[in-house]
Amino acid sequence: MGYRVGVDIGGSFTDLAVLDERTGEVRSLKVFSRPDRPGAEVLAGLAAMQARHGIHPGAIGYFTHGTTVGVNTVIQRRGPRLALLVTRGFRDVLELARLRAPDMYDLLSKRPRPLVTRDLVFEIEERMLADGSAHQPLRAASVHAAAAAARAAGAEGIVVAFLHAWRNPAHERAARAILAEAAPGLPVLCSAEVWPILREYERTVTATIAAYVQPRVAHYLGALQAALREAGVTAEPRVTKSNGGVMTAERGKRDCLQMVLSGTAAGVIGAGFVARLAGVAECLSLDIGGTSADVALIRDGRPRYGAGEVVGDFQIHIPSVAVSSIGEGGGSIAWVDDFGVLQVGPESAGSTPGPACFGRGGTRPTVTDAFAACGLLGAGADLGYGAARVDAALARAAIGTVAERLGRSVEDAAEAIIRVAVSGMYARIGAGTMRFGVDPRETALLAFGGAGPMLGCFLAREIGMAETIVPPTPGVLSALGGLIADLRNDFLRTLYMPLEASAAPAIREGFAALRAEALAWLHGEQGDAGATALIFSADMRYRGQSFEIEVPFDEVVALSADTGAMAAAFHAEHERVYGHADASAAAQVIALRVVGTGPTPKPVLPELPPASAPPEPVALREAWLDGAWRRVPFHDRAALRAGHRLAGPVVVTQEDCTTCVPPGHDVAVDRHGILRIRRVEAAPWA
Repeated sequence: MGYRVGVDIGGSFTDLAVLDERTGEVRSLKVFSRPDRPGAEVLAGLAAMQARHGIHPGAIGYFTHGTTVGVNTVIQRRGPRLALLVTRGFRDVLELARLRAPDMYDLLSKRPRPLVTRDLVFEIEERMLADGSAHQPLRAASVHAAAAAARAAGAEGIVVAFLHAWRNPAHERAARAILAEAAPGLPVLCSAEVWPILREYERTVTATIAAYVQPRVAHYLGALQAALREAGVTAEPRVTKSNGGVMTAERGKRDCLQMVLSGTAAGVIGAGFVARLAGVAECLSLDIGGTSADVALIRDGRPRYGAGEVVGDFQIHIPSVAVSSIGEGGGSIAWVDDFGVLQVGPESAGSTPGPACFGRGGTRPTVTDAFAACGLLGAGADLGYGAARVDAALARAAIGTVAERLGRSVEDAAEAIIRVAVSGMYARIGAGTMRFGVDPRETALLAFGGAGPMLGCFLAREIGMAETIVPPTPGVLSALGGLIADLRNDFLRTLYMPLEASAAPAIREGFAALRAEALAWLHGEQGDAGATALIFSADMRYRGQSFEIEVPFDEVVALSADTGAMAAAFHAEHERVYGHADASAAAQVIALRVVGTGPTPKPVLPELPPASAPPEPVALREAWLDGAWRRVPFHDRAALRAGHRLAGPVVVTQEDCTTCVPPGHDVAVDRHGILRIRRVEAAPWA
């Protein structure tokens, strides 16, 4: 028995969650991120953990890590120079994309510049038909010519994406074999092996992103492994994946695409864990860090999954936790435009220099500075960030630069910054939840991240949500999510055929092959002793529809290829999603899916002792709230007990974040230490 450590690296802070396997106690720690030296923050966190909690790295038996290296590589366009080999006639597949404008309301909007420049896209003489037959054989000479041209142009990697390779990848594999001889040393990725989906652009852009992030992610993970060994951590590190699971870092170096969205997914997994503890059937998770705010839907403790999440300027078509970015973060900078209008973001103060109130050299006002200037963070409060302490005077000085341009007091300007930040999230949360088909007013808001509890109640009040939930360790919930994430991997086979009795052999063979792949993967990750679970589904649609829906089946239906049961399940799912179905219409099965999962140990959070006396605030301070100075009690969360009740306005402080509760709200502490915050006019507590 030892310690399990989860690490999540954000734009401003790196969070560590430490689970004591003997007691079930969860401890949290934050250190500043090091964008100039990725990975250095992990070692700094381990050193701080030993200094503050006496936990030696050698006592760590399980280590998970979420990283933004992959997504930042795409956003910053710092990947390798790539060449792309395509079927003759398809040179512009990345340029054309889907011919949709990025912003339908902006006539001047432009599609993003592809990651592979057009001069490095080479047409190859070959043609595979949709049924998998070769209409034109692969011409080796054209591959040799492309390899020579790619090397002459300085290409550092090659992507092969041929027409209909999802049906028959033989030409892609043959081209890779030729490239191994013609361009030795250049890494080559085949689109059908990265993710064999049906549509040409989606498959090509996904493979391109995989090749683009692979060198930097692999180098980073290798450096992390070496650094952990040097620090004395003997456990094989695991990395969180876009689909909410985990895999070994060694496998992550080969399968970098699966961890592009690892950080956001881990937070949603942690939020699902808290939602189950709280007994909340449906909620929106709100993760606000230093640079961004993200929302996801959680039902029955499980997040929604999908494909097509945006990475930088591009959609990535692999299974991932469905998360929508809806706004800025606590470090977002406030400014006044040329028309005298107050704006917040998108630029962030990051970790260097960070918000002005942290005293690290920042002078530009941020959302966090606005709360500090209003007196809601407290002068000299230790945020658990090591050297970072809130200096309200520095915050007021920074806010003063905006207040002067607006002709308002510092307090008015600070509150205006908070309202602009909240209104930006309010405007976008509708679009973010429309994809889930839910009304946010009918769900709870589960706020976490370093700035989530600070802003959560204000956003919930604007939307009309009745309840805000704050986890016990909200500031490091993404790191905790990495600790509790299961092993998980997705396997897909594209069929694209009518759902008829004649398709049963192909369906049966496909599901059997995917099942074998999933079990082999799980065996490689956890050995023979681990428990396994398999989830079977298929992407299906009515003939003539442009897009499909995922339909789940039990294992018996899938492995027996019971087409009648599959059709009935499809009609029922179509009815549930769209409100109508046509049982007499012909259906198609586009792709088969199997998800393999292996459970990991979960923390058992100790229950708080029941309250024996009313809660006592640690301080009473003057704070500016809703346009007036108010006497606000500040409570130490560590002193709260199960059954304690607080009335807003109130501030709850803890090591990893601050929870701000405006007037008109009540706070109840449940047996797990979760804060349940409701508007006074909402339904009474059960």
